[in-house]
Amino acid sequence: MKASHAESRASQMLNAPVSQIIPRLAVPTVISMLITSIYNLADTFFVGRINTAASGAIGVVFSAMGIIQAIAFTIGMGSGANMSRALGAGRKEEAARFVSLGFFTAFMTGAVLAAAGQIFLRRLVVLLGATETIAPYAEDYARYILLAAPFMMSSLAMNNMLRFQGLTLYAMIGIGTGGLLNMALDPLFIFVFNMGTAGASLATAISQCVSFSILLWMCQRQGEAISISRRNFRPSREMYRRMLANGLPSLGRQGIASVSTILLNHVAQAWGDPAIAAMAIVSRFIMFINSAVIGFGQGFQPVCAYCYGARKYARVREAFVFCARVATVILLVLAGGAMLISREIVGWFRDDPEVIRIGTTALRIQLCTMPLWGYYTMSNMLTQSIGLSARATLLSASRQGIFLIPMLLILPPLFGLTGLQTAQPAADVCAFFLGVFLVRPVLRKLREDGDQ
Repeated sequence: MKASHAESRASQMLNAPVSQIIPRLAVPTVISMLITSIYNLADTFFVGRINTAASGAIGVVFSAMGIIQAIAFTIGMGSGANMSRALGAGRKEEAARFVSLGFFTAFMTGAVLAAAGQIFLRRLVVLLGATETIAPYAEDYARYILLAAPFMMSSLAMNNMLRFQGLTLYAMIGIGTGGLLNMALDPLFIFVFNMGTAGASLATAISQCVSFSILLWMCQRQGEAISISRRNFRPSREMYRRMLANGLPSLGRQGIASVSTILLNHVAQAWGDPAIAAMAIVSRFIMFINSAVIGFGQGFQPVCAYCYGARKYARVREAFVFCARVATVILLVLAGGAMLISREIVGWFRDDPEVIRIGTTALRIQLCTMPLWGYYTMSNMLTQSIGLSARATLLSASRQGIFLIPMLLILPPLFGLTGLQTAQPAADVCAFFLGVFLVRPVLRKLREDGDQ
């Protein structure tokens, strides 16, 4: 039974029309990404009912969560891409070894980060950009989230490895259940138990542990999935090299984004807690929309990696073009709709006139460049999935790192608050053109190889 299911999935990856197989794989992933973003928004929404400093704390700690998630995605996507290509080439034992490598590496790394975070908690939140008024709330919010780091990281690793096997529904159930639970626990812990930002943190930690349990059960008990086994955890320098080669773009994309968020928090201190809170709200909302694009791209990745491993290069190119076009159209529609109610969107999360004023302008400017994300995101997914790690890492680090960091250092001193609000959109334009420059030769090579 297990073999027949695997053979059926392989046949669909290699032969089903891309306009059917990619949406089928992407829908569960988009849902799980949106649910994850919604419960991040839920933290922002409910904590925003406390005060502006508490809202700012969410933005401060979010960068630490981003670093944890970046490392987890590095491990999970690096292992998953190697596993998927091994399956496409018929090397099932090698695929099983990468699954165990990803899980155990993620859990152990999370345990180290959890311990370090508890020891240096106060120094950490100050480093992340907390002001004196924000710091106590940030400490409360960070404490339980850091304790849950091993479960968060291994959940994200399992989620990615299930996705690269084409089992996106299993991944959605695991991540989605935790997300829905978090939304239910937030108001209970924050207001009923009167725990404040610590309540939001505890709700997130419990939800991460629940997601971990469900995903582990999926991996171990569902016959279609490759099981995690201590016997298969036989790490080698070569396996880690291959894992990092494919996973580093994720670290570049999310890790350097977290560094940029830290810098943004420090720059925003010049305009006080309202600016930090406003930019945190805008960042969370923009991430919510971007998560749908990333989820769609993650439906493209298993098809891309599988077909590339099977040397079906024309199909890889066809899938890329389809995904880039669909993502761009969706983003145009979403950006237009959000532009009409941008003031109301910011007001949902914090009823502070100064926060709304700063956040509305920042959101409107960012919505103008949103349609560019489609091509840029799919370019990153393509290069990562087919093993072009140098290009993928450069692309992933560009939008919220290579271009954003200079923008944050140059534009606010020149243009004040407007410079802070336009830094990310300016970086988006630069990243888009870099994506076009790096990926056009790849697409040309795929077309040539596919014609042979």
